[in-house]
Amino acid sequence: MINRIVKMEFQPDKVTEFRELFAQQQTLIRNFPGCLHLELWEHESSGNTWFTFSQWTSEEALENYRQSDLFRQTWAATKVLFNAKPAAWTVNKRVSL
Repeated sequence: MINRIVKMEFQPDKVTEFRELFAQQQTLIRNFPGCLHLELWEHESSGNTWFTFSQWTSEEALENYRQSDLFRQTWAATKVLFNAKPAAWTVNKRVSL
């Protein structure tokens, strides 16, 4: 299993549009083969910085999603709302208490 974190910073006047888009797509993403978990996190004090946290069965499953029409359509609609370049990390849990 892998964990993926994506940081996205939006134009302040586009945050509502992003939230609506995510609400429309979240079930499709979560039900994509290989997706085990999906969360949306807000950096509350900034108001326009958001993170997705997702868990995937494997790097291959994540890559299959990234090559899918669902990802291409969702990302195309999302990236026009950014005011900074997004950042993404694949991370592994080492300790859980």
